[in-house]
Amino acid sequence: MIYEGRNYSFSLLNFRPFPRLLEDEGRILPCVHLGQLGGYFRAETGHLNSAVHIWAFEDIEDRERRRSAMWSDPEWLAYSTKVLSWIARMENRLLKPTGFSPLC
Repeated sequence: MIYEGRNYSFSLLNFRPFPRLLEDEGRILPCVHLGQLGGYFRAETGHLNSAVHIWAFEDIEDRERRRSAMWSDPEWLAYSTKVLSWIARMENRLLKPTGFSPLC
């Protein structure tokens, strides 16, 4: 398994409407395409106005296949055009759990 940690940072004005739009329009489609959501969070300390989500994949090929399918979905494209301009910074990390990680 590999895990993908994605961090999105927003300006304050753009972060306020993001959780509502995500819940109303953008929450289901990533789960349909990407599969196992490990969690979706917002920062309470540190760099505020940011969202963090973690996804689990079998391997890098599984991730590539699933993300390609998502970015071919017209519904996802419609949602993403509303949100992408709100994101000031994106950070993405692929993570491999240790043998003693509870996620294994």
